Amino acid sequence: MTKNNFYITTPIYYPSAKPHMGHAYSSIVADFFARFKRINEYNVFFLTGTDEHGQKIQRAASEAEKDTLQFCDEISSNFKNLSAVLNLSNDDFIRTTEKRHKIAVEQLWNILEKKNEIYLSKYSGWYSVSDEAFYSENEIEEKDNIKISKLSGSKVEWVEEESFFFKLSKWEKKLLEYYEKNPGFIRPESRRNEVISFVKGGLKDLSVSRKSITWGINVPSQKDHIIYVWLDALTNYLSALDYPNIDTDKYKNFWPASVHIIGKDILRFHAIYWPAFLLAANLPLPKTIYGHGWILSNDEKMSKSKGNILDPLEIIDKYGLDPLRFYLLKEVSFGNDGNISKRKLENCINSDLANNYGNLCQRVIAFNEKNFGLEIPKNIKFNNEDLNLLNRFKENYSKIESAINKQDINYYMNFLMETLFAANKYFNDQEPWNKKKDLNRLNTIIYVSLELIRKISILMYPIIPETSLKALNIFNIKEKDINFNSLLNNEFLKQGIKINKINILIKKIIND
Repeated sequence: MTKNNFYITTPIYYPSAKPHMGHAYSSIVADFFARFKRINEYNVFFLTGTDEHGQKIQRAASEAEKDTLQFCDEISSNFKNLSAVLNLSNDDFIRTTEKRHKIAVEQLWNILEKKNEIYLSKYSGWYSVSDEAFYSENEIEEKDNIKISKLSGSKVEWVEEESFFFKLSKWEKKLLEYYEKNPGFIRPESRRNEVISFVKGGLKDLSVSRKSITWGINVPSQKDHIIYVWLDALTNYLSALDYPNIDTDKYKNFWPASVHIIGKDILRFHAIYWPAFLLAANLPLPKTIYGHGWILSNDEKMSKSKGNILDPLEIIDKYGLDPLRFYLLKEVSFGNDGNISKRKLENCINSDLANNYGNLCQRVIAFNEKNFGLEIPKNIKFNNEDLNLLNRFKENYSKIESAINKQDINYYMNFLMETLFAANKYFNDQEPWNKKKDLNRLNTIIYVSLELIRKISILMYPIIPETSLKALNIFNIKEKDINFNSLLNNEFLKQGIKINKINILIKKIIND
């Protein structure tokens, strides 16, 4: 049987500074979906990487008094290291300074030029180096005698130079038609409405080359022009799949992308420019672009000037990786802005992970060791309550899968937490310590509790893989053996087999 294919991407990160919590969030979310699909027996390709061209990089390298490529090598390695620290399961890490990427960008440019989608003219207008974005007059405001973008708050500069333009205005109607026919193309709904409103306001042709910078990919037909960093960067989603060679298995299996995970601040580039470039080049469009919210630090947007930038590496060093992954996926309502604070993170670790999950595993295993010698009980007789609990996975699976296909992490997390609560309540209410005269019932309670731990730990795997694997080691289940079929086919634990003891899964945070 041919597997279903699933291609998920993070934004490629702009390595002009150190990684921050926003980068970690996008990556953890994408990893969650990739892991879910893998254990659902999909053929997955998960891409992340770095966007290393443009004026912002050129200036940052100059300020650091370093060769630009050397600067990119150093900063990009920070993001590659972050992928390892976050335990990402990515299949590739793309850099826009790689030869394979340059070939893809040049090919896309040549197609657009050949199709008469690009023309030479002169650009004059506002440009933000920080955002690598052009802004119209009505998107600019003045604060403290400095012109800034209303959208991002970044400083803008007046630019006048010869430039190639992409006929973006030509695709206005086609884009609106596409959005209408494909309601799931842009998610969540609020972002979709935002994009449609912007496009209905009218699209102007887009400047897609710069002469005033030297760091980037040259326009093939006119080497004194550098290709606009966003046309360059967005092509990474293709270049990682061997494009322009569209006959490879990688390209045929994975394009169009299943979902691009992005921050809402780069929505316009992905939901307007990118589909317009692809339509103009007669290439298939990605299935979904999901613009998530910002991660706030104590209710404020993170910025250097406020000094409130959260370093994910520092938080991981103090609290551990899986607690951070769990917090971001549970406490941030996906699609909306989310707040992270020390107090909320510690509460989440202590309540949800240490008490509800870790303590359940330890109590059940300790009771089993004392009364069953670390063996799965035999002679089981399920009652209706037992079966209702054990079958809730199977009965709700289609809803879970549907939610994941709509990037509804909130539904998944709610189902998981309700199940975890139900498992704790079951063990407490059944009082196995008082059932030693009714061996069938005692056996069944412990059996059901162990089976619930197994099922919950499989559901935990995409969220907190390391911790989940420690719990699944109770049953000698290895990473390669984790799959959702075992939740659906009534493949319960084999009676009479040996199980393993468990150490503390998650340490409680104790403040002095």
